Amino acid sequence: MRIGLISDTHDHIPHTQVAMAIFRGLGVETILHAGDFCAPFMVPLMSGFEVHGIFGNNDGDHFRIQQRYNEIGGHLHAEFMDRVFDGKRIALYHGTQQGITDALIACGTYDLVVTGHTHIAVNQLFGKTLHINPGSANGLGHPPTVAMYDTTTGVGEIIGL
Repeated sequence: MRIGLISDTHDHIPHTQVAMAIFRGLGVETILHAGDFCAPFMVPLMSGFEVHGIFGNNDGDHFRIQQRYNEIGGHLHAEFMDRVFDGKRIALYHGTQQGITDALIACGTYDLVVTGHTHIAVNQLFGKTLHINPGSANGLGHPPTVAMYDTTTGVGEIIGL
């Protein structure tokens, strides 16, 4: 199973549309959004996928973001998601507190820990846990990026937009 990873879209519609086209081309079925959509109008751009997301520190209108998730049949998990996809246990956390990010990676519970927040892409293995930060799809301060994770191989890939 291929999972698309995206974070920190920060209202950038064109980059998000490019990311969705890339995900479709790669055969992605599920998308995990690690927060900072910012505005509710960003959520429908991900329709057509199984979408799971969490809030970031710049997501203001939680009520309407939740409404948009409901409209596309998505799953919004507040500030943290712990879920198994295709036999892989995955944590999704925005990454606002570095100590929490470090603990999730170090605990050995997860096959994959997905964070955002820093806008810096990371694809690094720590023991049995892969940490992926897809970077910022908006491209704030860095080139815009997303990522993909393959549950069959356990491999992640950073993808430039």
